[in-house]
Amino acid sequence: MIVGTPKEIKNHEYRVGLTPESAGELVAHGHEVLVETDAGKGIGALNDAYETVGAKIVDTAEEIFARADMVVKVKEPQPAERAMLREGQILYTYLHLAPDPEQTHDLVKSGAVCIAYETVTDNNGGLPLLKPMSQVAGRMSVQAGATALEKAHGGRGVLLGGVPGVAPGKVVIIGGGVVGFNAAQMAIGLHADVTILDRNPLTLERLENHFESSAKVIYSTNALLERLVMEADLVIGAVLIPGAAAPKLVTKEMLKTMQDGSVIVDVAIDQGGCFETSKATTHADPTYVIDGVVHYCVANMPGGVARTSTYALNNVTLPHALKIADKGWKQALKSDPHLANGLNVWNGKITCEPVAHDLGLDYTPVDVALQS
Repeated sequence: MIVGTPKEIKNHEYRVGLTPESAGELVAHGHEVLVETDAGKGIGALNDAYETVGAKIVDTAEEIFARADMVVKVKEPQPAERAMLREGQILYTYLHLAPDPEQTHDLVKSGAVCIAYETVTDNNGGLPLLKPMSQVAGRMSVQAGATALEKAHGGRGVLLGGVPGVAPGKVVIIGGGVVGFNAAQMAIGLHADVTILDRNPLTLERLENHFESSAKVIYSTNALLERLVMEADLVIGAVLIPGAAAPKLVTKEMLKTMQDGSVIVDVAIDQGGCFETSKATTHADPTYVIDGVVHYCVANMPGGVARTSTYALNNVTLPHALKIADKGWKQALKSDPHLANGLNVWNGKITCEPVAHDLGLDYTPVDVALQS
């Protein structure tokens, strides 16, 4: 199989779909690997590093899309990239389709086989290809929130950890999954006053056992959320419904009760965001203010720490990339039902039920694609 990796073109996105080490693994399996020139520059992987392991450097993304049987990326394809996809071509990347009807329409129109990292599952019911980026984003959310709280960045001028004689900042984390857990670790490490909200009893028990008295772990209700948001210095949205659009848990009315200069960081923005006032921002212009509240809603947060993120991502995406390249997409998915859950679009049809539901489109079960 010919496997291609183009340079990412989303704003301030420096990650790359394949590291030189991953490219070398594919070459060792007998596949041809094409890498757009300077695709790995953002993580310090220069062209010769790819050539050393047997990959071929090509000049343009157009050549990648024209020649590759499988395109391996990090972020969802941008409009110019979607226009180059062709029928039957495999696209293996993050997609986040539920809040993105335009991308979904283009992928359906292309006829490509689109496998989304974020809906691949594992034996424990987890999302192993999303997990490392959730870990990165959770940890970054506290960094970003702490910076936004500084007066020079529009915040209240609060130091999350406080100092002796001055109370620490109040951090409220909505959702106790991978993002919330990692955000809590960082906020607790800064000695902030941390509250984690969730509704899953098992999650609440796990968080309570892990953090003990260093964080307050509470069952979330609307009344409690409204009160805690009003009192918070930093609110982190860490809610995920696999494949589906994030629920809008913090309303415009709640936002109006927050203190001037308080900060929200919406890590769920890739799935549409869990604050009613959220809209996607970029690393170039990461924040905006509504009702005196600073909003940080960067849709590719891990791109800010591209080297760490790329290697963490490749650790989990490479085994599936090898499986797809070695067996072909259909046999690979037949042999692995968890990888099959990653199939979002096939032959002009939506094969991920939450995406079809949220966008009001027809749903085609994955089994139909695999039996065709």
